Amino acid sequence: MRNFTTLALALLLPCSALASPPQAGEDGARPMPAWEQLTQSQRDTLIAPMRARWNDNPEKRARMYEHARRWQDMTPEQRERAHRGMKRWRHMDPEQREQARALFQQMRGMSPEQRKELRDRWHGMTPEQRRQWVEQNPPPPED
Repeated sequence: MRNFTTLALALLLPCSALASPPQAGEDGARPMPAWEQLTQSQRDTLIAPMRARWNDNPEKRARMYEHARRWQDMTPEQRERAHRGMKRWRHMDPEQREQARALFQQMRGMSPEQRKELRDRWHGMTPEQRRQWVEQNPPPPED
């Protein structure tokens, strides 16, 4: 059960679009307790969305588990950077997401110098040139 709880929290936290709970002094709310102090009902409330996602997507379970495992291995700084990236992603329009996926796929096998060169080229392109580049370097299909 502990592994499931860790998996649930690791997957729920980075994907949550909810604001962080109010801290003491904000609107008179008390800080939320540590996991060990939560009631079983509160724990079930936190885990229920993860349980549903897990049960509804058997073909994605391995990927979900791998994401949770990687999340556990991250430093607090890496987690913060991941949160910022997820927030940026949520605010992108579909075309920007397609471009980001294409760039990521292209840069995966590049050296740091090649990545910098592509980034510099990308920043110098017009929107039309970027669209053409994405057509020539399409992103992989979405899961």
